[in-house]
Amino acid sequence: MPILLILILALIIAQVGFWNTLGSILGAIAMIVLLMVLAAAALALLGMILYGRTRRRF
Repeated sequence: MPILLILILALIIAQVGFWNTLGSILGAIAMIVLLMVLAAAALALLGMILYGRTRRRF
């Protein structure tokens, strides 16, 4: 299976070009990282809201 993945990646590099492929891979990695940052920020905001609600009750 990894050999097939390497062959497909080599085919993409040969057809599209190295820099375009590298840019696409880096862009996809950057999107995943930004999604994780956004999810962490949403969880932090949710935690702050829940903390504020429970603190007022007691």
